[in-house]
Amino acid sequence: MSQPESAVADAQAGGRSGQEPLAKLAERYGLRRAIARPRFLVYVRQLAERRHFILTYATSRNVSKYSSSALGQLWQVLTPLLNAAIYYVMFGIVLGGRDGVENYPAFLLIGIFVFTYTQRSVTAGAKSISGNLSLIRALHFPRAALPLAYTIQELQQLAISMGVLVLIVFITSEVPTWYWLMIPVVLILQTMFNVGAGLVMARLGSSMRDLNQLLPFITRTWLYASGVFFSIQDKVVETAGLPQWVATAMYLNPAASYIEWMRDIFIYKHTPPPMVWMACVFWAVFALCFGFWYFWRAEERYGRG
Repeated sequence: MSQPESAVADAQAGGRSGQEPLAKLAERYGLRRAIARPRFLVYVRQLAERRHFILTYATSRNVSKYSSSALGQLWQVLTPLLNAAIYYVMFGIVLGGRDGVENYPAFLLIGIFVFTYTQRSVTAGAKSISGNLSLIRALHFPRAALPLAYTIQELQQLAISMGVLVLIVFITSEVPTWYWLMIPVVLILQTMFNVGAGLVMARLGSSMRDLNQLLPFITRTWLYASGVFFSIQDKVVETAGLPQWVATAMYLNPAASYIEWMRDIFIYKHTPPPMVWMACVFWAVFALCFGFWYFWRAEERYGRG
């Protein structure tokens, strides 16, 4: 009789007689649970081995997302542009958000494009586990591949939008400088943050069914607190008369930090506080490390129940 067969026979006998717990039997024969959580470094290696699956899954979702619409992939650019037009009228003209802001069209578009990337990554991450239960239960793979693929999907859409953004910024009389070479650096840091935030939201979304109902309110509040439509220093401190620490707290908000750094790159006369650069690095490293650890800790529970 083979070792697994012996273990099964002993388990059946132990189960009937109650003389030896099944956990000790499994340990004696060197058996492990099929969905046991691997060690963290092993988990990261398994995830790296499935990089082709992650990229293909993200790309296929991008292609299929707009396949049934007449304009197809153009909606990736038209949606944020239409939102920007509405926000420009409401916040720029009606509410006076453009007052005191150099090159407000570029200022607004940068804020919308950068914030939308983080917003959609976080929202998609929250649904990545709960929306793919059939795939999770059918195949064995590192579950972190799903929220990671969703972030890559949003990054692919942003790449198209950034091309349009560069063109619009150039049309608004901004002159390209060597500082524009920092754009990929900011995007890498923001992607690191988005991956980490998406992993955290994926774990929360897998167990908190009401999270998807709360997310629109959370992200909308985040939108208004990130200075997408207005200058934080001008409106919060100079106009509203609030203490400086309120503006500082808003600048340290991760979404605002990435927006401000990107504006500093594109708009010559826009100069945010130097602390936003340090905040960008901090949020990227912290979110990525904590997000992977937090998600990995619950690896065995995804798709159960």
